[in-house]
Parts: sequence; C-alpha cells; structure tokens
Amino acid sequence: MPPDVTVVGSANLDLVARSARLPRPGETLTDATFERHPGGKGANQAVAAARLGARVRFVGAVGDDNFAEPALAGLRDAGVELELSRGSATGIALILVDNEGENVIVVAPGANAELGPVELSGNVLCQLEIPVETVASAARTAQRFFLNAAPAKELPPEVVRAAEIVVVNRYELEALSETPRLTALTLGVAPRRARPGRVPPPSLRRGSHRRLAAGRAAVAADRGRGE
Repeated sequence: MPPDVTVVGSANLDLVARSARLPRPGETLTDATFERHPGGKGANQAVAAARLGARVRFVGAVGDDNFAEPALAGLRDAGVELELSRGSATGIALILVDNEGENVIVVAPGANAELGPVELSGNVLCQLEIPVETVASAARTAQRFFLNAAPAKELPPEVVRAAEIVVVNRYELEALSETPRLTALTLGVAPRRARPGRVPPPSLRRGSHRRLAAGRAAVAADRGRGE
C-alpha cells in the first residue's frame, strides 16, 4: 500500500525569463525568452511525492484570479488531492535565469502568506513559504512531522524539535535556533563550525550524516523554477 502524506505549503505560478546574462542594476535586456510553470516549494514537493507513488494531499491557498489554475496544473496532473483556501491573490515568482543557470528571484506570496493554522494527522511535510504559525500548527498536530526549512527563517524551537528530519542547505542550517534530531544537507557543504554554544547537528556528526545531491543538469533545470 502506498504511503500517505499531507504537504502543507505554497503554490505559485513561476514567470521565468531566460537571457544570456542577468541584467545589471538599472539595465534593460531584450534577448530573453519567456516561460510559465507551476511552482512553489510546497506544490513542487507534493508533485514529486505523488510521482514517487505516494498518495498525496496538498493543503494550501491561491487567489480567485486567472493565475490560480495555471499554478495548480502540476498538482492536478499528478493526481494530488487538493484542500485549498482562497486568498487575496495567487502567489507569483518572478525569475530571471542566465545561460549558466544563475538566477535572481522575487516572490510575491499573495495567498500563501494568508494560509491559516491547520489541524492534521498522519505524515505531514512543511516548508517555509507559508506563515510560521501555520507550520507550527502542523508540527503540533501531525503524527509524523517533516520539515524542509527553506527559505531560511527563524523558527520556534519546538517546531524544529517536532521534526523527524529537517532538510536544509548550509545557510538554512545556520538560521535554525535548535539542533534538529536529524538533518539532511542539500547541495553545498556544511558550515565549518557551529555557532558558539551550539552542539553540531546530527548531519555534522559521525554516523548521522545524510546528504542529498543532484547532477548539474538537474540543478540548472530546477533553478529556473525557483527550487
């Protein structure tokens, strides 16, 4: 029987412009191509889990506007069950990508920033493109709680303690106020030293290291979608 997971997170529409290089401050470039993609860390992770065979429910918020359905298209195509609230506007990510895969991203969160507290059971995965209060409510009520602490935000210690595993990059790891039980480090190297007074997290200690890696091609493709 496939596992069940509820993803509480963001759903955006990514507006992506690709050009040979990124513009300098005040500069206009006119050689770009344009694409639209469903995005948001929460929606992307829900789609990934569904493609891996899990039965997935997505809890999030979009606006009552023309961007909502394109933002949800990937979730619908993957067969994810949707539990949505309606907010002021669908979240938008404006993304500039150059030929080397470097990017600049500005996110207008819209309804994502208005998602309220939740009461959930079972397996729950959260990210930090939604209010911290919403993540904290999921951590309190979930039977098993998992956290991708991205983008970096200050979190209540009890949220970090509740997570069975915390997925972070090195900058997000430094932003945590509490040592996770288990840390999975994504691309990049771990900080050379922990903050004064902090015990190195499990990912930096022998026997507890977990590292997630991806090929350069996959990274370049994901950068265009803000991940």
